Amino acid sequence: MRVTKLLYLGMIAIGMGSFLIAAPVPLGSQQGGGTAVRIDNDDIGGVVRSANGPEAGVWVIAETTDLPTKYAKIVVTDDLGRYVIPDLPKANYNIWVRGYGLIDGPKARATPGKMVNLKAVTAPSESAAAQYYPSIYWYSMLKIPDKSNFPGTGADGNGIPGRLRSQGQWLAGIKTLGCNSCHQLGNKATRVISKDLGHFNSSLDAWQRRVLSGQASEIMIRNLKDLEPVLALQLFADWTDRIAAGELPKAKPPRPQGKERNVVITL
Repeated sequence: MRVTKLLYLGMIAIGMGSFLIAAPVPLGSQQGGGTAVRIDNDDIGGVVRSANGPEAGVWVIAETTDLPTKYAKIVVTDDLGRYVIPDLPKANYNIWVRGYGLIDGPKARATPGKMVNLKAVTAPSESAAAQYYPSIYWYSMLKIPDKSNFPGTGADGNGIPGRLRSQGQWLAGIKTLGCNSCHQLGNKATRVISKDLGHFNSSLDAWQRRVLSGQASEIMIRNLKDLEPVLALQLFADWTDRIAAGELPKAKPPRPQGKERNVVITL
């Protein structure tokens, strides 16, 4: 009886093993197995390669204007550069690659149910690569008053209001509680002084004009007053001057890793 039971359990184990081997395997779990990309008739899939080989952890973007509203879907490549953009509405799509260390590659045309291998283009310079960094990497280049300037000593001292007791309070004024509540500071529109703003003798003059623009100008002036406006504008002017001179963020953003790649973003 004991032998029969052991044989029975052994057969179950073998059967389960065979089932697991034969069962479909999601794309993300194929890292150590075959390289085939499997799609159905409403997916687009393929492999992303650059001159350096397969590109892991880069975004593949599919976009169309064939639908009643503009539609885009974004996924991330795995370790072998493979991607699948799933469950796409029937339409003609432009597909391209974007990633850190790259510049946008050429766009391919495709429809769901097609395999499309894509070309990734390595950035020709550090400056070109940095144009795709998140805004916060650029904003982190802004110089801030040293901790020794706090608490502020007011108009008769260092100009920083006495109610600002710490550097952290000053930072809150140019981040969560101030500028960043309305603007994505560090994006190209804010780190570069646009020629459309006008001609100015200095970046400081340009910033003084910039904060007077738009419906939120009153709020911007109020926030600057809370920080000490002359100092704040000088720091913003210095920030844009250094960027215009070619200075780049010190840190480089990492590409998505692990579970960060298991995303499908629909816009």
